[in-house]
Amino acid sequence: MAKQKDLINREISWLSFNERVLQEAQSTNVPLIERIKFLGIFSNNLDEFFRVRVATLLRLMEYDKGVKPYMTEKPKKTIEKIQKIVQGYQKKFDAIFSNILEELKKENIFIINERELCDSHASFVRQLFKKKIASAIAPIMLKGVSKFPELTDRSIYLAVKLSKKLIPDVSEYALIEIPTDDFSRFVQLPDIDGKKYIILLDDVIRFGLDQIFSILPYDTFEAFTIKITRDAELDVDNDIAESLLEKISKGVSNRKRGEPVRFVFDSEIAPDMLQYIVDSMDLDEGDNLIAGGRYHNFRDFIGFPNLGGPNLVNEYLPPVPVERLENTTSILAEVAKRDFALHYPYHSFAYYIQMLREAAIDPKVKSIKITLYRVATESRVVRALINAAQNGKQVTAVVELRARFDENANIKWSKKMEEAGINVIFGVHGLKIHSKMTLITREEDSKLVNYSTLSTGNFHEGNANLYTDFNILTADKRITNEVEKVFTFLEFNFKSFNYKHLMVAPFNMRRKIFALIDNEIANAKRKLPSYIYCKINNLVDEEVIRKLYQASNAGVQIKLVVRGICALVPGIKGFSENIEAVSIVDRFLEHSRIFIFCNNNQEHYYISSADWMTRNLDYRVEVAVSIYDTEIRKELKEIVMAGLRDNVKARIVDPNLCNTFKKIKGSEKAYQSQLEIHKYYTNKHKKTIKP
Repeated sequence: MAKQKDLINREISWLSFNERVLQEAQSTNVPLIERIKFLGIFSNNLDEFFRVRVATLLRLMEYDKGVKPYMTEKPKKTIEKIQKIVQGYQKKFDAIFSNILEELKKENIFIINERELCDSHASFVRQLFKKKIASAIAPIMLKGVSKFPELTDRSIYLAVKLSKKLIPDVSEYALIEIPTDDFSRFVQLPDIDGKKYIILLDDVIRFGLDQIFSILPYDTFEAFTIKITRDAELDVDNDIAESLLEKISKGVSNRKRGEPVRFVFDSEIAPDMLQYIVDSMDLDEGDNLIAGGRYHNFRDFIGFPNLGGPNLVNEYLPPVPVERLENTTSILAEVAKRDFALHYPYHSFAYYIQMLREAAIDPKVKSIKITLYRVATESRVVRALINAAQNGKQVTAVVELRARFDENANIKWSKKMEEAGINVIFGVHGLKIHSKMTLITREEDSKLVNYSTLSTGNFHEGNANLYTDFNILTADKRITNEVEKVFTFLEFNFKSFNYKHLMVAPFNMRRKIFALIDNEIANAKRKLPSYIYCKINNLVDEEVIRKLYQASNAGVQIKLVVRGICALVPGIKGFSENIEAVSIVDRFLEHSRIFIFCNNNQEHYYISSADWMTRNLDYRVEVAVSIYDTEIRKELKEIVMAGLRDNVKARIVDPNLCNTFKKIKGSEKAYQSQLEIHKYYTNKHKKTIKP
């Protein structure tokens, strides 16, 4: 049985994952612009970590005694560790950014600040500021306010100290929000002798401070970036007079004013100004005061422009065509013949959109049902559903309004769908709807026939370009009939069902996973073939981990590809020595969940929307689907084994969270799983093309 010391703290494990992102920014084998983007991803990840996980820990500190049984250590101790780790990351981050700036110079790309402008650039910036940017600047003079302004989460500010050269003791403070919603963070300056120049919007404003404060009797201006991160958990009350949509809308509005959980500031800030801000905002060390560099909100760097050649970015990997779907007039007709698998972004998400559009105009299609957890800002999925409703189809959309940070988009589309006559359902009380399902019902020969899509990820065309997700299209009655049962439960919560071909949380998924592991344990004890291969995002649930430890002790070979949090400790002699785990961070975000159980060489295959976390197994509606098609099973095996073979982007998950890269051994060739999977699909496609 696992003891507390045999579990890795989930928050510390998550930070280790984000360090892997930082490693990509550091790697000289990654193209330069991609390295900058990884800095942006790291920064954005850390923001959300503080907004959600650290905020939760701070709440738990109020109930310190009661939460001990559910954590590897007390919240206060975890927060202390987090602060120490994050401060170390900040130093590493700043060093990497400095190195990247030098590397950019070798490519004739220069990021300069307001003090480095030549005369022609200074004139350009002065005019740009005067004509466009100045009107968007609204400085707050802090001496004249009775209460310090409430800084908005996700915004960045310049804290400005105004003084006189001849009378340095006379000073005043001001606050300016940088208008990144109105202007690009990156301002491209005119080329000079073939050299490219960029100045950040922050520094354009610094350059214009004398114009902003020209009517005041000051001649010296110092500006330092500050940023607040706030608790992002929605405070949704129990007022029954309000609809869930109204409650979520109100909660999203209030989120920007949540309790502070982190305050980041320029380490060069004037001490008197820092003390003034900290005192005025009533901050203390418990609010995670973190000294940083000159620039914050590095998430903007995800959109850093490529002013150089193609060598500065990853080579484009075009989606591989699926021959039978590519050349058909009816995707549903092809699905009726056999199951299809789409693996994004190696395959195009357009096939799924095409299927929805086909269903929207097909006179034989009677209804479409779908679960929506996250949708794109301009969602072609939702537009196809609206089109179906306009064509007289019965369309039902189960929308999860509590999809964190996507609430606004979901609220917007829910209203549009309701206006179009779509039956919009906002889920089940007490459960998040996280399953990814589509059910299309068609009348064929006077009978109703179901077609289903089950996916590991959201029906989101933006994510499908960046996330690796696996999607199965099937007309197999064993599956589609059970998908119909899940939708019936979502519409009429009092109805419950038994499932044989699906694992459905919170009803039978945990029990079935345990039964599958127990079967491997029994086979191992009988000296029969036994193994578990699992590709997953997060492995946190203690009961599942204990069961895997039990399987390891029985001799079951367990191989894991875990992208993010892994609370399980692999490779401990006499305890988990039969478990090995790797984590892959590369150009695409690994997101698919694939489970393979040996079953005495009669393998069970599943894809799922669920990670092995308590919230997924007990507090969400999740679905894992059995895969019966022989070709798709081979494909899933290839995907998982590719991750296990990776010796370029795979890090070994170990008890000390060292993030050591898996090394190329002996005569082995370099094997980068994402590139190899693309080759696998390309070669597979070539074989299907008739000469």
